[in-house]
Amino acid sequence: MAGQSVGAQVWTIPNVLSMLRLLLVPVFLVLVVRGAYVAALVVLVVASLSDLLDGYLARRFDQVTRLGQLLDPAADRLYIFAALVGLAANGLVPWWIVVVIVARDVMLLALGVVLANHGFGPLPVHQLGKAATFALFFGVPVIMLGLAFPAAQPVSEPLGWSVTLWGAFLYWWAGIIYAIETVRVVRIPRASGPAASDTLEQGG
Repeated sequence: MAGQSVGAQVWTIPNVLSMLRLLLVPVFLVLVVRGAYVAALVVLVVASLSDLLDGYLARRFDQVTRLGQLLDPAADRLYIFAALVGLAANGLVPWWIVVVIVARDVMLLALGVVLANHGFGPLPVHQLGKAATFALFFGVPVIMLGLAFPAAQPVSEPLGWSVTLWGAFLYWWAGIIYAIETVRVVRIPRASGPAASDTLEQGG
């Protein structure tokens, strides 16, 4: 929310909810690997609802924190990775889609190191990146829905795959935008450090 302060607290209710959501990731992964797709979907629904709740509470009670801003996207990515890894381990999705998704985040991690070495923080989240994450977070569970309820598979499988592949494309498109922005930022002369920081904060 525009103009809302970002705190440094750790033990806030929204952060605790985010931590609990992260703790459910290995449970979710085990359920997917074991083929317990109904139970896995229940865990995913609980995690998604907690995500909505902690976001609402953080804004409602002015408890937006830097830790929360890190935990939320991390949890989203881990659930996507866990679902893809579990499905790939069962031979239900090809491993290349897992590699494609993970490789993009490895690239972003490398870009973060480059930015840090030049005295900059992480780049602002691009709207395209948000759309890509949403597409993946929607598409992969839809694929799982067909596995949990075979009657829905004729609809859920093509829908889930089309959204997931589109999300993977957008994921890399956003990654390329981040890479271009990183190159632009690190080329800013050190003498204009404060101005460079302002430029970075206004990006995205």
